[in-house]
Amino acid sequence: MADFVSMDVADRVATITLNRPKMNALSLQMQREIRDAAHEASANDEVGAVVIYGGPKVFAAGADVKEMADMSFQDMARHSRGLQGSFAAVAAIPKPTIAAITGYALGGGCELALCCDLRVAADNARLGQPEILLGIIPGAGGTQRLTRLIGPSRAKDLIFSGRFIEAQEALAIGLVDRVVAPEDVYTDAHAWAAEFARGPALALAAAKGAIDAGLETDLATGLEIERQAFASLFATEDQKLGMASFIEHGPGKAQFTGR
Repeated sequence: MADFVSMDVADRVATITLNRPKMNALSLQMQREIRDAAHEASANDEVGAVVIYGGPKVFAAGADVKEMADMSFQDMARHSRGLQGSFAAVAAIPKPTIAAITGYALGGGCELALCCDLRVAADNARLGQPEILLGIIPGAGGTQRLTRLIGPSRAKDLIFSGRFIEAQEALAIGLVDRVVAPEDVYTDAHAWAAEFARGPALALAAAKGAIDAGLETDLATGLEIERQAFASLFATEDQKLGMASFIEHGPGKAQFTGR
């Protein structure tokens, strides 16, 4: 039984909720529980999309500094693999994922949000990578995922300065995708995820896989990844259903099975 991370499913949307009062500091145990929840969401055929939520007050204010402060190089060399592995499990969920960001998403909290496909933020949320203020750098993907998302110059500004940015600036630079009232963050994220969850699961997984893999390679290789994924979907039941429905009823009417 997990102590700090739970998962509930409604309308084919899994909500992975962080609950470690009062700031959802990402302890080693919490990191393991996030990894386990990500694996569970990935394997559950009743889940078509995922929302990661820290509750109404805060998403996650970073790693547990008290837990890390006295670690040696050897300690962190060992623990950092688990940290990156936990977040990589979130990034690898083969379904659309949305971070529902309230309050603070800082350090590891921002990096966890970066592992999601999309991000909805409260209009009073603050985001950042303040690790430099502790004499370290982001260690759970911030130097890599943030750079890929917003570009190297903007990522360097945030990482070099450690400054917090408000939701509207985050929206302007592409760090978040929607900004809504704080009380609407979860409902908006869940509704958005539910739209995706009604789609063809295998095609969604193929699209996500092709986009993510293509970001790591040259255009020609990316196009080949896309071509193979595209062709493979003609072996699915959903392709037959989708095209038959389009011919008979027009676009957007198909009821997919996930097969």
